[in-house]
Amino acid sequence: MSMNSFGHLFRVTTWGESHGPALGATVDGCPPNVPVDEAMIQTWLDKRKPGQNKYTTQRQEPDQVEILSGVYQGKTTGTPVQLMIKNVDQRSKDYGDIAEKFRPGHADYTYHLKYGNRDPRGGGRSSARETAARVAAGGLARAAIDSVFGGIKIKGYMVQMGPHQITRENMDMAHIDQNPFWTPDAQAAKDWAVYLDELRKSGNSVGAIVEVVASGVPAGLGAPVYAKLDTDIATAMMSINAVKAVEIGAGMSAAMLTGEQNADEMIMGKNGPEFTSNHAGGILGGISTGQDIVCRFAVKPTSSILKTRRTITKAGEQTEIITKGRHDPCVGIRAVPVAEAMMACVILDHLLLHRGQIGINQGKIGE
Repeated sequence: MSMNSFGHLFRVTTWGESHGPALGATVDGCPPNVPVDEAMIQTWLDKRKPGQNKYTTQRQEPDQVEILSGVYQGKTTGTPVQLMIKNVDQRSKDYGDIAEKFRPGHADYTYHLKYGNRDPRGGGRSSARETAARVAAGGLARAAIDSVFGGIKIKGYMVQMGPHQITRENMDMAHIDQNPFWTPDAQAAKDWAVYLDELRKSGNSVGAIVEVVASGVPAGLGAPVYAKLDTDIATAMMSINAVKAVEIGAGMSAAMLTGEQNADEMIMGKNGPEFTSNHAGGILGGISTGQDIVCRFAVKPTSSILKTRRTITKAGEQTEIITKGRHDPCVGIRAVPVAEAMMACVILDHLLLHRGQIGINQGKIGE
């Protein structure tokens, strides 16, 4: 009942705290003989690690992953894979003032009420530092998808920072890895740099919207009721720190459409059925259609800001607080590789579930 695990067949359990000696993930259910090594997983961790530019926390963590079990001679053995990432740049003294105070917007208050014991150093278990373990597990999931199934690509990017959205007509996926915001709109990246720099210097923060797309996912993944593919994707994304809303396809905007506008029409193409639009985000009735799976989530502004805020102490006294330490002015930036990792874990999990129950799709079109 500790609730530190997710997934059905590909099951990930994360462990560790922000300022502990290490954190990591235990991954059970990874297929055997998947080629993987630390360098492959490190590729994804390097996208998430802090201190890479002035727009993220300046905590200097190499996030170097170590594989402790489940891999022999460069291939998975089918047994649990233990992944560990050591913490090397903790600065716990920054949190001495909050041991008796609750930071507004943080989990301090709820953790205290629930457990009666919390680690105030960087938020302990509630810290976004925990997501490094998810990215490591996601790297293993990607390797398994490529090795066992193939043909699936997962890409995440920011589409909005505060009130500033990208221009969809300007989207060029080649730009995603060429700016610190993981956005496909080069002009938006320039505008966001100016906007976020001003907020950062003033000690403030801002929220963001991240979009992640999985292409090449075969039709048939998911189930009609309790293991819907979109349910598991939404659960995975909502579990990411600071995420407050998740939508699939048209999402909340679907409420503004008519049935005629929203229903994705189907036609027969040269290679089989085709859809004329993708308001469903690649999922109908909880089952993938074969179209791109499109998910977006909103990340709230970082709650740790250099602004005086009213709060209370554990003794119930009214007081004020300024949160010190090294924090992201827009946590949505480093949420992008986390979103990709969670998508990879869910997709692999459902590929394995589908293979176990169905094998290959039973229904045929045009036969």
